Amino acid sequence: MNCIIIDDEPLAREAIRGLLKDFSEINIIGEYVSPLLATDNLDKVELIFLDINMPGVNGLEFAKQIKESDTLIIFTTAYEEYALDSYEVDAIDYLVKPIVKERFEKAIRKAINYHQLLHSEENIPSIETNVSDAGDHFFIRADRKIHKVNYNEVLYVEGLKDYVIVHTSTQKIIAAMNIKTIHQQLPQNLFFRISKSYIINVQHIAALDNNSIFIQNDEIPIGNIYRDAFYEAYVEKKLFKR
Repeated sequence: MNCIIIDDEPLAREAIRGLLKDFSEINIIGEYVSPLLATDNLDKVELIFLDINMPGVNGLEFAKQIKESDTLIIFTTAYEEYALDSYEVDAIDYLVKPIVKERFEKAIRKAINYHQLLHSEENIPSIETNVSDAGDHFFIRADRKIHKVNYNEVLYVEGLKDYVIVHTSTQKIIAAMNIKTIHQQLPQNLFFRISKSYIINVQHIAALDNNSIFIQNDEIPIGNIYRDAFYEAYVEKKLFKR
C-alpha cells in the first residue's frame, strides 16, 4: 500500500515513519505539512496518515473532500475530542498523540485487512448484492456466493464507503452495499444503528459507556446524533422485545 503522511509537525512525521518500519506492506511515497500540498499525489495513494489541526486546512474538512475516493484515512492528532467526528468521514482509525506502538499496529493491520478485502478480485460480487430475510437468518450475496447468516451470530455490521462488512462470531463477510440498505433489511428489535458507520446486534453488547459500545474485543464508537435514541431504546429494553 502506498501511503502519505500529512502533518505540520516534523517530530510527528518522524514518529510515524519510525513505526512504519515494521510494516513492509506500507510504502511511504510522500510527506506534507499541509493537505493542500498533497492533492497532486492522491491518485497514487491507498492510505493517508492525517493530522487534524494544521494551519490553513483542517484535516477533517480535507477528509470530507476526498470521502468518495477509495483512500483510507488514519487520523493522528493530539486531541481526543475529534474521535467521533472522524468516523463521520469514514476514517479507518483515530490515533491520539503520542501514538502508542500497540495501538498503531492495530490500526495498520486494520487498514491492511480492509485494503485486501476491498481490492481482492475474489471478494468483488459478480452480480448485485442483496439481502433476503428468512425468519431467524438471512441470505447475503457476496464474493460470488450466497451466504446464509443467522441473525444471532452477527456481532455488528461496519460500513466502509460503498461496502459493508458483516462481523460474525466466525467470519467477516464483505458485500457491495451501503450501510443504509442493509440496516433497512435487518430486524429492528435486534439491530440498532449507533453511528454513520456501525450497526450493532444488541444481544452481543458486553459493556457500554457514554461514547462507546464494547462487543467481544472491539470498541465501537457511538455517533453523536444516534446517542440519545440508542440509550432511550436500550435502557427501556425496547430492543429486546420480539
